[in-house]
Amino acid sequence: MTFDPAISSLLGAAGLAIGTLSSLLGVGGGIFIVPLLTLTGLVGTVQEAAGTSLAAITFTSLSATFAYSRRKAVDVRAGLSLVPASLLGAWAGARLTSIIDSRWLAISFAALLLYPTVMMLLGKTTSDVRKSAAGRASGGRALAIGAAIGLVAGLGSGLLGIGSGTIMVPSLALFLGLDIVSAIATSLFVMVPSSAFAAVTHFSQGHVHVELALPLIVGTVIGAQLGPFLGERIPRRRLRQLFGVLLLYAAANMVFKALQ
Repeated sequence: MTFDPAISSLLGAAGLAIGTLSSLLGVGGGIFIVPLLTLTGLVGTVQEAAGTSLAAITFTSLSATFAYSRRKAVDVRAGLSLVPASLLGAWAGARLTSIIDSRWLAISFAALLLYPTVMMLLGKTTSDVRKSAAGRASGGRALAIGAAIGLVAGLGSGLLGIGSGTIMVPSLALFLGLDIVSAIATSLFVMVPSSAFAAVTHFSQGHVHVELALPLIVGTVIGAQLGPFLGERIPRRRLRQLFGVLLLYAAANMVFKALQ
């Protein structure tokens, strides 16, 4: 596809909205970008949509991480405990796609998302869910939980192409006890190396449409600066509930694809 000013303008505007929502909720934006590219016919295959999306997500998450870092919301220690496991999970997930039936996996992951979805929709916090372990996990226990979260999130990303933030944000909030804003910021921090790794892999396979990725990147990078600003003005409970709606959409989308 050659450069088209009209399409580029529309993608830039869409990227602005996607970047804002993605940085507000701590997801890369793939659950919005991939359907946008495939349903409009701008790309020929899901692989091309995923590759182009990942190129944009890399810069979206980087931009949002800088914005949250200025607000001291990123938990670097928790994030670093997730990075190696998430990369390993993404690699393993990509390898397993040719072995395991993705339809049943999609349904399984949708079921896995039910618990955090309900908790988020109710606006629950860690102390509400586990009063006996209220507060944040620490030490070796926190590292182990972080590695497990990263592995599961990476597997979901590699196997199903879903954004790791969909699993990571509620898990960080519910199981590590991070404040919802810190969970969102840390998820985006982890997403920088994982999405860059995946984007380079897709680029080497010819799955990235640079002419589509560039306007998306411009829009999402700007939007990613707006999400943290809005997040400061939304009550924590409402932010958790908003993420619960996103999880519900992600779970329904996985089931719908599995049944096709």
